[in-house]
Amino acid sequence: MHKSKLAGLVIDCQASHVRDAANFWHGVLGGELDIDEDGKYAAISDQGDIQVLVQAVDHPARVHLDIASDDKDAEVTRLEGLGAKKVVTIKSWIVMEAPTGHRFCVVNPQTDNFDQTANRWE
Repeated sequence: MHKSKLAGLVIDCQASHVRDAANFWHGVLGGELDIDEDGKYAAISDQGDIQVLVQAVDHPARVHLDIASDDKDAEVTRLEGLGAKKVVTIKSWIVMEAPTGHRFCVVNPQTDNFDQTANRWE
């Protein structure tokens, strides 16, 4: 048995530094803005149970979902059974592609209430 749930919304912005894009989305959403020292990732806090990230990427702009799991390998296997494909592992997350062509990531749990709110899979 493992658990998973929607963890976050990631706004991919085609840019070399995330600052301008993060400032825009921070203006839209409010909360607190935290940009990492490399200028690649920014977190916008105070968005409820969903983490909102802005990241600088090389590919065209898009939005993708992060799915948190307490067993990423089991979750990847479950998602592959639904038709998804593993694309690549980057740092601690696994990039997947849905049968519809949409990219999403499988990540570690992001909230303190993960165990109480996640879906259970056998």
